[in-house]
Amino acid sequence: MTPHPPAASDTGKAVTPQSLRMQYESGATVEELVAASGMSYGTVLKRLHDAGTVMRTPWQTRRMRQNPQARRRLAAHLRTLYEQHGKTLAELAAAAGETRRGARRLLIEAGGTVRTTQQTVRMRAAARAAEQRKLALSLRARYEAGAGVPELAKECNYSVATIYRLLHQAGTCMRPQHNHGPARVKRP
Repeated sequence: MTPHPPAASDTGKAVTPQSLRMQYESGATVEELVAASGMSYGTVLKRLHDAGTVMRTPWQTRRMRQNPQARRRLAAHLRTLYEQHGKTLAELAAAAGETRRGARRLLIEAGGTVRTTQQTVRMRAAARAAEQRKLALSLRARYEAGAGVPELAKECNYSVATIYRLLHQAGTCMRPQHNHGPARVKRP
């Protein structure tokens, strides 16, 4: 005769994967969740996995418990860098002294969402285009104030052709062309 499985305790029924995840993400360890819920270690792990919990290493738990406010500030800072400045996960990891996976975890803890590579490429291309428009408008204002194209090229460390291209992109009304070389002396 096979024995009946033990009846589940009332605390076991009340523990949902989401409640376990919330407790875990606020700093509880798996061992603490096992002790509090009365479930087995494997059951707690399975429920955390079912809830989509990103697991951390023991050293990450210790670090998190040492100064949780600092961790939240770091996570918020990384989210700002990621969303407003277009940084990549690798750049966030370097800034935080973490691995890419650790930086991703911090980003998610702060409520951020991870971009695809294509989204990052598009975001950076748009930022470069905005910078180029800003430079073109600045060059236009200086050109219209009397600066010459060779002078602008020298100051910006660009070629004369690049300066002309940027001025045309900005819709600059160009002055008549002059000979920008040294004055020639007429010989009799």
